[in-house]
Amino acid sequence: MTWALRPRSEFGQLSAIRAGSGPRVILLHGVGLRAEAWACQIDALSMRYEVIAPDMPGHGESVGLPDTPTLRDFTNRVATAMDRPAVVIGHSMGAMIAADLAIRYAKNVQGLVAMNAIYRRTSEAAAAVQARAAGLDGISRGDPTGPLERWFGGLPSAASSACRTWLETVDPQGYRNAYAVFAREDGPPDAGLGGLHCPALFFTGEREPNSTPQMSRAMAALAPKGRAVVLPGAAHMMPMTHPDQVNEALSQFLSDLQSAGDPVPERS
Repeated sequence: MTWALRPRSEFGQLSAIRAGSGPRVILLHGVGLRAEAWACQIDALSMRYEVIAPDMPGHGESVGLPDTPTLRDFTNRVATAMDRPAVVIGHSMGAMIAADLAIRYAKNVQGLVAMNAIYRRTSEAAAAVQARAAGLDGISRGDPTGPLERWFGGLPSAASSACRTWLETVDPQGYRNAYAVFAREDGPPDAGLGGLHCPALFFTGEREPNSTPQMSRAMAALAPKGRAVVLPGAAHMMPMTHPDQVNEALSQFLSDLQSAGDPVPERS
């Protein structure tokens, strides 16, 4: 099965799936998920690249952070594991971390892909996500029906079933800590986006109600080497629901990096 559990190895203080060889690509998943959410991308990209997909702190097999962490804490946990530059690809909260890496650890990031990333939520959207965060107690696992409804529209699928399993087994405290950061953040700072030196792709779905196409276009407009792509018919979980189209876009971005003379360094 595509999203079956896979073996892990250490990536700094994180636990990660590793596959392939060549230029390095790091995949960062969203809240409540685990590295297997990238299964289709791992299989496709590892044919040409060394792919590392870590579990976020407090998710999968990675140890959590202390209580009340900040976005910087999540980013630093990834940054300290990076022993050479890479292209960083993040989804949802993973996109927050990826963008923060590109801004604060610019020398280690050769390219950025921010998928389904939020930027300047409306007051209504901010209130809704903050209310959901406030309802988490860090002890019990909540009903995953709400997230699955937002992500998949309530339609049954193998991807939805996999996400249900992950949401039902995630560490409650790890989930609460990550969701609190996700709810509190409002996207990369404008100055940080304007100072990005690497190529950046802001990639979301046409039917995405929370990480909207307008958000991706606004971030791309600020980044000197930014570009926005909107995937027709896709919503929040497009790496799982539209893997072929996502893989094509990611492969093109990585190929363009190398053609432009900004290759990801080979393993030393």
